Amino acid sequence: MHVYPFSAVVGSDDLALALTLCAVSPEIGGVLVRGEKGTAKSTMVRAQAALLPQVTEVQGCRFACDPRSVDPACPDGPHPADAPVRRRPARLVELPVGATEDRVTGSLHLQKALSAGTAEYEPGLLALAHRGVLYVDEVNLLHDHLVDLLLDAAAMGRSTVERDGVSVTHAARFVLVGTMNPEEGELRPQLLDRFGLTVEVAAPRDPQLRAEIVRRRLAFDADPAAFTAQWTDAEAALSERIVEARRRMPQVRLGDVALVAIAEVCAAFDVDGMRADLVTAKTAVAHAAWEGRGEVTREDIAVAAKLALPHRRRRNPFDSPGMDEDLLDELLGNTAPDDGPDDDGPDDDGPDGGRAPDPSGPADDDADTASSDTDSVSSETDSVSPETKPERQSAPAPTAVTAPGDPYRTRLFTADRIGRGAAGRRSRARTTIGRTVGERRGDTGPVHLPATIRANALSGSVGSEAGPHGVRELRRKVIEGREANLVLLCVDASGSMAAKQRMTQVKTAILSLLLDAYRRRDTVGLVTFRGTTASLTLPPTNSVDVAATRLRELPAGGRTPLAEGLIESAETIRRHRLRDPDRRALLVVVTDGRATSGENAVNRSLEAADVIAAQGISAVVVDSETGRFRMGLAGRLAERLEAEYVQVGDVHADALTGIVRGRAA
Repeated sequence: MHVYPFSAVVGSDDLALALTLCAVSPEIGGVLVRGEKGTAKSTMVRAQAALLPQVTEVQGCRFACDPRSVDPACPDGPHPADAPVRRRPARLVELPVGATEDRVTGSLHLQKALSAGTAEYEPGLLALAHRGVLYVDEVNLLHDHLVDLLLDAAAMGRSTVERDGVSVTHAARFVLVGTMNPEEGELRPQLLDRFGLTVEVAAPRDPQLRAEIVRRRLAFDADPAAFTAQWTDAEAALSERIVEARRRMPQVRLGDVALVAIAEVCAAFDVDGMRADLVTAKTAVAHAAWEGRGEVTREDIAVAAKLALPHRRRRNPFDSPGMDEDLLDELLGNTAPDDGPDDDGPDDDGPDGGRAPDPSGPADDDADTASSDTDSVSSETDSVSPETKPERQSAPAPTAVTAPGDPYRTRLFTADRIGRGAAGRRSRARTTIGRTVGERRGDTGPVHLPATIRANALSGSVGSEAGPHGVRELRRKVIEGREANLVLLCVDASGSMAAKQRMTQVKTAILSLLLDAYRRRDTVGLVTFRGTTASLTLPPTNSVDVAATRLRELPAGGRTPLAEGLIESAETIRRHRLRDPDRRALLVVVTDGRATSGENAVNRSLEAADVIAAQGISAVVVDSETGRFRMGLAGRLAERLEAEYVQVGDVHADALTGIVRGRAA
């Protein structure tokens, strides 16, 4: 199989440099590649792996022991000093998103255990990746339990297996490379920090460059062998340069001045912990070796900081990665000497250094003006029945855009009953991760080894004649844990919500719920209703930061088509069930319950609630009604939905603690 040549990839200079530096110094810790779809992320990673220097290992060792530094705890050891060795290409091991824990870490060799009665460990993907590259495509979609395994292996450089009577530990040092599309959800901060470097990639906008990319790809598809041969010399030269940089790296000097500069940069950008300083130092040394220098310079530090720091500056999942390169240049003293006098005068490029002006500035001013105008609109307007107050079509209702406050920790809202969806952290379910509560017959799922041995021993079916595995029947574990849900937010954006203080409180609560959904690995969606219609503002997605952006831009004003909002929510859940029938939905309705749009608005809303309840959809009603005098309409809606009822101020986890303490008192 022909791999697309690394040297032939166009338009990904930062990615090529980051992968190359990790090839020079695997201790850097790998690369996370973030970018939109169709930007050759996977192509680049697979092509670079072919350039890695060959690995020398003890012949016959399944754990790739280095003959110059044999692992004393190797499960295949001890290896004699004169053990034969072999050379092979470095491995690129791909970890699928849907891999099982047994396949990743290894497990008991089931066939030998049941047929021969011997307990032998069968290595997993982490063992195969030792001294090579572990590649995870769509790493942000990886299940939490696999993320935990990667965290342990990346931190300790070893993999430990304790299950089914197996107790094994082996070396697992690898270059971790992951690719992801941020539109499909962000990565957990713990795993994000384990990647040494990060690169943002995007398709080039230069027509000539785009045409060259297409031209090369078509040539490769037409004749892979000829195209690969065309780049053989360039690939060989690049591979030799990597080997030479590896040889030179131990002689590269990292002086005290460079170390202090690295520390100043990391402190100025307020990164957490000391891993950023270590990775930046290792990357700077690798870059100096790659460039043929014997000492780390400020240029090396600048390159290393741009690759090692952006993803470590995120404080919450709603922050976008990035860094201020002007500040970096100032810290490293790279500012041109003639820049000073120009600072006091006008600059044609503007304060953003030639970038397009940020439209958020004027928009925010307009939003504040609109908000102050709308604050004077009485919420009683929305409570008047449409039969007594005709709708005015001549002018649109005033709207306001209000920013949310800082998110907080919310109460845990869960779906009813026990589900069977993908492993997550919200509702009770039969999953693949959790505690074993029983056994069952079946063809899929983790094997319940004691139950399998017991069942086959009692029936006398263990033996070579029983089947391909030496057994007649495999018993599977019944595991209870937590599942991820579809959290669908149905948000009232009508005029009764437009008062600035109320909408700020509501948006803050919703933003907090989104943050909770991110931490619990849920899929989220957003339905809004105002005026006379409801719309699916955000289709179900794993990217909660996109949902947060839509929420911040959400205007408020007009009448309250509550029935339309509920109907649209039910239809969204129905469509999502067709695509993912095992993922249960949790409908969160945020409203004051005042239905004012259309004829018989209140009755139509209650009828829509009855339909949702009949479909078995779990729901929560967050009552946004505030003030001394309350109509209690949201409470009636919660009864018809058979939903949990909570006031907007009680979404906060501390509010629940206060309620419990008050009742106890």
